[in-house]
Amino acid sequence: MRKNLLVLALLISAFALNAQVKVGDKAPDFKLTNTDYKKVALSDYNDQEGVILIFTCNHCPYAKFYEERINLLHKSYAPQKFPVVAINPNDSVKFKTDGFSHMVAKNYKFPYLLDNEGVYKEYGATKTPHVFLLNNTGKGFKVAYIGAIDDSPQEASQVKVKYLEDAIKSVKAGKEASPAITKAIGCSIKPFQ
Repeated sequence: MRKNLLVLALLISAFALNAQVKVGDKAPDFKLTNTDYKKVALSDYNDQEGVILIFTCNHCPYAKFYEERINLLHKSYAPQKFPVVAINPNDSVKFKTDGFSHMVAKNYKFPYLLDNEGVYKEYGATKTPHVFLLNNTGKGFKVAYIGAIDDSPQEASQVKVKYLEDAIKSVKAGKEASPAITKAIGCSIKPFQ
């Protein structure tokens, strides 16, 4: 019996690890509720060159530090067919300020979706904010970059390297992002139970 449980636990762990996307993998689709109460899916962006997918929330100090930078990313890159889509994976019962009404109050100009289905697990997001740059290959979206927005999680004025923007420029030029992976700095995700 113990041996069977151990094998089962190992299989579940292996499945969980395989569920996390890597650079070059097909991006998992999703269909989640936006702050305008409509459903938004990744496939809704098939007419775009890519999507800047950011797992973020309301209560995390790092997410707050990045709010204005995320707004500027959308303002700069949505016209270039790389819009921002934000997803809040946190449990709003444990963290009231991550609740839907607080998400609506943000009044973002891009979709801010409530992840009550565990989409963050499919992507392997662990922090808020955690970025996944998705490139539209014409045959679906592929992950082109994973990690941080830039090298200064607290002070926008101290940014020296804009990892995400560099990755977008590379993708738009038909090149691979370099680096393609950086370490996301932020609060750990507190998922729905």
